[in-house]
Amino acid sequence: MPSYRTIISALSVGQILVWAIMYYGFSSFVLPMQRDMGWSQPDIMGAFTLGLMVWGLATYAVGAAIDRGRGRAVLTGGALLGAAGCALWSQAYSLPLLYGAWALLGLAMAMTLYEPAFMEITKRFPDRYRQGITTLTLVGGFASTLSFPAVAWLQARLGWRPALLVMALTLLMVAPLHAWVLRGGWKRPPLPSAAPVAAVQDQATLRQAMEGSTFWLLTATFTLYTFALSTVWAHLMPAFASRGLSQAEAVAVMVWFGPAQVAGRFAFLWLGRSLNHRALGLVVLALFPFALMLFALGRQPGVLVAFAVLFGVANGLITIVRSNIVPDFYGREHVGRISGAMSGIALCTRAAAPFLTAWALLGLGGYTGLLWLLVGMGVATLALFALARPPQPRA
Repeated sequence: MPSYRTIISALSVGQILVWAIMYYGFSSFVLPMQRDMGWSQPDIMGAFTLGLMVWGLATYAVGAAIDRGRGRAVLTGGALLGAAGCALWSQAYSLPLLYGAWALLGLAMAMTLYEPAFMEITKRFPDRYRQGITTLTLVGGFASTLSFPAVAWLQARLGWRPALLVMALTLLMVAPLHAWVLRGGWKRPPLPSAAPVAAVQDQATLRQAMEGSTFWLLTATFTLYTFALSTVWAHLMPAFASRGLSQAEAVAVMVWFGPAQVAGRFAFLWLGRSLNHRALGLVVLALFPFALMLFALGRQPGVLVAFAVLFGVANGLITIVRSNIVPDFYGREHVGRISGAMSGIALCTRAAAPFLTAWALLGLGGYTGLLWLLVGMGVATLALFALARPPQPRA
């Protein structure tokens, strides 16, 4: 089996590419597709919605497969499906083909984006998984910084359809990287005999987790958060356009997302180790609605850059909270199933976000009204998370 450093380095490269292509890239294609194909924004957002729905529905099965030691097949197959989805998207001259492409991309996202890699690291390195997860999030934080200018450059020189073929070829290179670095599998560690509480927690099943209110409070927290986040990413370019920003000006703001995400994670490593993940979550979830409030109020470049920085910091740190709080609260034995069920519920709910909010724009008077709605969701998210307490150890 490759070394810890080799696995983390290879997965980090894979994560920055799959996030840049399959998730952050969508927003940059909305306006070109509208211009060329004459499709409405709700029609286009419906494809992204379908992708998110498939992502959510597949998450539990992906987690269960990784619990059974099939992480290599999951991450390799996900990159291949992503390449197929981008290639089909490039040939979408009708809405059914566009929706078919995003069904494939939704399954690919479930099999590649962060959580499958986090689960695999947690299984392979029970004593070092926190460090590995943090490293992946540090590198992956640059995905948005890579995606927006790279896609804009490809579209300007090749057009949006050839740009998608370049993205498909890039994902084809990620697949053998995953297959090579994850060979060898992992072995289930023995349950500790000297730590009965930890042993009980490690044996927490999905059913046992779902019997407590903490599971549902956390699920509601991440459901609202991801709903708001999905709305922001899907509507980002049109929202900037509604404020009179050109594509170049919007990209100049959005390139701050990635460095801010990474800076927030470095700050946590440097200053935040004394904070537990619940305390960190409270800080981050307070920062999120404040950043959205700046976006709702601001049209000046300085205010929009401040939004991008604070939004990036919040989005970067919530990944650390989300990836660690399940093993913190429930142990590692069934982390794939518990995390998969929690994420699946959240993802299925947020899947409708781009589509519903595209229609909601008509009643909200534009993007300013939509942003204030998201601010309210952010405040509710903070309240729900504050109510979630670590479950009591079972006797």
